[in-house]
Amino acid sequence: MKRLLILIAVLTVTACSPDNDEYRAVNEPLTFTVPSNFPELQYDLTANPPTEKGFELGKKLFYDGKLSANGFISCGFCHEQRFAFTHHGHQFSHGIDDKEGTRNTPAIQNAAFMTEFAWDGATSHLDLFPVIPITNEVEMGETVSNVISKIRADREYRELFAEAFENGEVNNENFFKALSQFMVMMVSSNSRYDKYVRGEQGGNFTPEEERGLQLFRQKCAGCHATDLFTDHSFRNNGLPPNPSLDDTGRMKVSGSESDRYKFKVPSLRNVAVTKPYMHDGRFGSLESVLNFYSSGVVESDNLDPLLKTGDTPGIALTTEEKSVLIAFLQTLTDDNYLNDERFSEY
Repeated sequence: MKRLLILIAVLTVTACSPDNDEYRAVNEPLTFTVPSNFPELQYDLTANPPTEKGFELGKKLFYDGKLSANGFISCGFCHEQRFAFTHHGHQFSHGIDDKEGTRNTPAIQNAAFMTEFAWDGATSHLDLFPVIPITNEVEMGETVSNVISKIRADREYRELFAEAFENGEVNNENFFKALSQFMVMMVSSNSRYDKYVRGEQGGNFTPEEERGLQLFRQKCAGCHATDLFTDHSFRNNGLPPNPSLDDTGRMKVSGSESDRYKFKVPSLRNVAVTKPYMHDGRFGSLESVLNFYSSGVVESDNLDPLLKTGDTPGIALTTEEKSVLIAFLQTLTDDNYLNDERFSEY
């Protein structure tokens, strides 16, 4: 039985319009549903309850190039919906003036259930996550204060903020809360796998997919845990470092040598459409990823223990096992999410 979080929100917001002093907008709360097969929610909805107007404001901001220095690069530029909000086909994200980053663009989905964000966990709060790409010199190359100034100068935005928030202010807090309201509602939970585990219509598995699921639970679920398919941890998976990038991963945040080359375990939801793979986008197919785990894992002092079997690093996989694993991973594609008009730019 689904658990419903009934959000307490201000139902009516009164705002002053330059054209009509009696302008009033009804701001209905949005009901957030925790899928029955999901773990507990992590985002505090009581501190920022999603509303219709807040969500729509967040969506407009997500797709607005004003958030970048050149007025062109929006969040949606690198996060494309039909590819689970990744930058499809790009090894690294491309930002202002066609500058190239050093990491692959992660998917945006089920953010309300996550505890830390970015490949290195640079922030543990969804409201602060947008600060990272906005201020990164090769992504959006802007400052938060400049973004707020540009938005505050826009009459339409002033009206939208007045509708979305009780104090109606165009400020940092409301800006980030609006973006979070949009991302909080971006829940991917209706793949064929979800229907299978919930016993819903359309959740039939082939024998090959069944075999892949059982194999996944045996060999992969230690890291890709729960029906979010991540345990939120940071691990060294034995990927040989890219010498041209000098990316030490989690160590950049923690400063601890023990975190060298550790990166966040990504969710595998919609993984069939989110290539290329790994933090540096070095693999262009699921086959390549499984080949790496089977025979390419490099031993190191802090290689994750789950990737050590006796004296041999990696996960032993036969050709047939790789095939059924890929068949299972394809059942994690959520077409409803990839085509949901609520999250679409147009």
